[in-house]
Amino acid sequence: MRFVQSSSLLRNVLIVDAAFSGASGMTLLAAAAPLAALFGLPWGLVAGAGAFLLPYAIFVGALGLSAQLPRGLVWFVVAGNALWTIESLLLLAQTAPTPVGVTAIVGQAAVVAAIGAAQAIGLTRSSLRPA
Repeated sequence: MRFVQSSSLLRNVLIVDAAFSGASGMTLLAAAAPLAALFGLPWGLVAGAGAFLLPYAIFVGALGLSAQLPRGLVWFVVAGNALWTIESLLLLAQTAPTPVGVTAIVGQAAVVAAIGAAQAIGLTRSSLRPA
């Protein structure tokens, strides 16, 4: 397994990802019913996204606090953020969200895409370490 010495950019962006994901997860879980109605999305989708984001935030936050990281694991997080972005945009075609829902979906997809791109850049700026 190849490890990297995390660049400050990578560590900071992982922490931002954890904070954004944790705040989003708590909000989606705490207010699933009203947000589902406001966004025009199924309650289970909103609550399920919130439930997924909480352990994800803990995982990514732990990565952000580590000086040395498994390179493949960080690429897995980057790929997950890319997949989340794509799935968010596909959701627009699979459901009938309200205008507020469309704005929320596109907005969070843009933030997640930017975080994933910054993580990829931060990873390329990190130095390789032997296992």
